[in-house]
Amino acid sequence: MSRPYTLKRRAERQDETRQRIIKAAIQLHQTIGPTATTISQIAERAGVGRVTVYRHFPDELTLARACSGQYFEHNPAPDPESWRAITDAEERLRRALRETYAYHRATRQMISHVLADARDHPVMAPYHQHWRQAVDVLLEPWPLPGRQRKTLRAAIALALSFDTWRVLSQERGLTDAQAAELMLRLARPCDPDDENRS
Repeated sequence: MSRPYTLKRRAERQDETRQRIIKAAIQLHQTIGPTATTISQIAERAGVGRVTVYRHFPDELTLARACSGQYFEHNPAPDPESWRAITDAEERLRRALRETYAYHRATRQMISHVLADARDHPVMAPYHQHWRQAVDVLLEPWPLPGRQRKTLRAAIALALSFDTWRVLSQERGLTDAQAAELMLRLARPCDPDDENRS
C-alpha cells in the first residue's frame, strides 16, 4: 500500500471522526442544551474516547464554533437581501415576518436551548448580527424622522425576535401567519401626532 494512499485514508478517517463528534454535540445541544452537555456525553454518542474529542477540539469555544458553523450552514436563516426586491414597506415586512417565523419554527428546538444557555456567548455573535442586519433592511423603505425611526427600529427588532415568536406561537397558540399579521400591525409606524402626545 502506497504512503500517499495511507495518509489520505488516515485524513479521511480523522475527518469522519471529527464529523461524528460535531454531529453528536449538535444532537445533544438540541435536546438537552449546551450547558448540560458534557464531553463524556459527546464522546459516548460519537463512539470515541474523551481524549479523541479533545484531540479534535482542544477547548469548548473551538467545538462550539464548529457546531454552530455546521448547524447554521445546514439551517440557513432567511436572507434579508432577498427582501430588498420588495419596494412596498409593509409587504417587505410581511414577507420577512412570515419567512422568519417559519425559520423559528423549523429551528425552535435548537435555538430555544442555545438562547437559554448561551445567548451572550461569542459563538452567537453572527446569529445576533444577522438579525440586526435584517432590521436595517426592513427599516430602509420607511421615510421616518429620527424619533419615529428609532421607535420603528425597536418594533421591528421585537417582531423578528425568536422570543416574540415563541410567546405568540408556542405560549399563546397563534399560527405563524396570525403572529406575523399581529406584529405587522404593532410595528406599523404610528401617527406622528399620537407619538407627540405621548
